[in-house]
Amino acid sequence: MEKNVFLRLAEERYTTKHYNGKMIPREQFATLCEIFRLAPTSVNAQAWHFFTAHTAEARAKLLPALPDFNHDRVTGASDVVVFTVPTKLTDAHFERVLEKEAADGRFPNDEIRKQQDQGRRYFAGLHMGSEKDLVEWEARQAYIGMGIMLYAAAGMGIDSTCLEGVDFKKVDEILGLREKGLTAVVLLSLGYRNPNDGNAMRPKSRLTTEELFTEIK
Repeated sequence: MEKNVFLRLAEERYTTKHYNGKMIPREQFATLCEIFRLAPTSVNAQAWHFFTAHTAEARAKLLPALPDFNHDRVTGASDVVVFTVPTKLTDAHFERVLEKEAADGRFPNDEIRKQQDQGRRYFAGLHMGSEKDLVEWEARQAYIGMGIMLYAAAGMGIDSTCLEGVDFKKVDEILGLREKGLTAVVLLSLGYRNPNDGNAMRPKSRLTTEELFTEIK
């Protein structure tokens, strides 16, 4: 039996430590962005915005927010995506999402439209008591999308690195995110591995299935 395609990608993908500077074709990068746009979020809140750095100058702007050991993952990459989320969810955001859903034909009648709006506001509202809780909830949604993007990239022969060793307050400052009502939660580098990247030559190591899964009986 032929191996599942996604399983093969999961086995082969690794975290790239050094890139070769080659640029991702813009058509392929646009495809990755479209895949991410289609990623799921809780109650379809879509509480996120992404800043992309393609040029060397744009990527260099992020370096003051990274420790020296992470610089290569930005300067050698083709693109860096800054994942940001709102520090507040406004009525305007909820209305914008609802109007887009209506335009896309999601609601056969006004009652279902009303229920969707009320349900989304209720579940989002569970996390709107503090900025910290809201940002953590939104960041979890962003990570769902990032996971999808990692494997979509791998399927296109594009390597990637998730970056958390970052001063996110500094990223907010560099990009003026707070003034936009946003805050950075994770960075993702995309590009092509350096042939001498030692991490590519090491076997993948994970705990066993038996250690990680327990069947509820």
